[in-house]
Amino acid sequence: QDGGLVCLSQLDPDHSGSPPSGSQPHWFHTLQVRRLRVQRGRSNSDPLGGNQDQNHFTWKPGLQFGASHSYVSLEKLGEGAYASVYKGISRINGQLVALKVIRMKTEEGLPFTAIREASLLKGLKHANIVVLHDIIHTRESLTFVFEYVQTDLAQYMSQHPGGLHSHNIRIFMFQLLRALCYIHSRRILHRDLKPQNLLISYLGELKMADFGLARSKSIPSQTFSSEVVTLWYRPPDVLLGSTDYSTALDIWGAGCIFIEMLQGAPAFPGDTDVFEQLRKIWTVLGVPSEHSWPGVSQLPNYRPGELTPPTSCPNSQSQRGGGRKLNQLPYKTEDLVQRMLKGVPTDRISAQDSLQHPYFSTLPPPIMHLRDTVSIFKVPGVRLEAEVRDIFNPGRRVKPVPLPSAKCW
Repeated sequence: QDGGLVCLSQLDPDHSGSPPSGSQPHWFHTLQVRRLRVQRGRSNSDPLGGNQDQNHFTWKPGLQFGASHSYVSLEKLGEGAYASVYKGISRINGQLVALKVIRMKTEEGLPFTAIREASLLKGLKHANIVVLHDIIHTRESLTFVFEYVQTDLAQYMSQHPGGLHSHNIRIFMFQLLRALCYIHSRRILHRDLKPQNLLISYLGELKMADFGLARSKSIPSQTFSSEVVTLWYRPPDVLLGSTDYSTALDIWGAGCIFIEMLQGAPAFPGDTDVFEQLRKIWTVLGVPSEHSWPGVSQLPNYRPGELTPPTSCPNSQSQRGGGRKLNQLPYKTEDLVQRMLKGVPTDRISAQDSLQHPYFSTLPPPIMHLRDTVSIFKVPGVRLEAEVRDIFNPGRRVKPVPLPSAKCW
């Protein structure tokens, strides 16, 4: 057993653990590299892939939510500082789930990040935010039961190196900003945006996940912690030690992810040192002054002598993390990038205004008027395009793109 969850052989008393005669059923959807020839249903978590043959398993409609024996742990997907994540299946309805098993610490009890994540997710109902189905509390652990989503943006980009299809970037960015607009309107900050925390379904649906560092601005607090957001996606104001931040924190992270999808490499791949990370940013934005950023000299980490960027852009072949000069972009794309990656936090565009930016004007108009809980893929004509660069098809020729000399990322 894993984390108090029943194993596969306990799914049904008549199930021997060996596959039935004939081909084994496909339990899980995986992100398909090639477009399927047959139309697929829209469920993220149908373990039988639309196959209505229920002879393989007997589901238990009488089982209750909140009980560990209501879910089967299939395989371990990953492990973090305080939790392990498993792919699982619900014995209640036969749907695939993701089981986040949080270990209880004898002295410290339940991690506060788990309490925060549960309390926030219970109140968030949006097509681009991962669904929390159930919570299971035992003496040894706390298990969050999430909808199962096939992959995340980091894995998707690694499968399609060199930058994603421009249309798919637009689809992903619209969904990310749509989720940010939703949580920001409820005075919630995510505070840990990175590709690993953006789940991607086989359809291309983006689901914001991992709200362990999220914080509600409605909770009385004079300041927040500056130790938030993975370093590469942390905005300059927070790197400089500011704890008086707001929704612009998430916008910077989204802008960095935007760049990463465009060029196939992180925007600012610094080291573990805050000042090295700042130098990466100043190389692009320029070193701020009191004239360009009033109040910047009062921030704890502001040290002008240590913030001087390199005199020239790093060589595109040797820059750490595989970064390179950004491809020449259409005006609308570059304009949105620049509005999101403003050094001064109050100058950054909001998520709501970003959704109205001309960059998204090529998407079908109905996409702008959906209810919060409706996926954009319900709109006719909205779908992902085949990616040009694909590690599963290395023989495909890629036309080289000329690189500008003026801008470095």
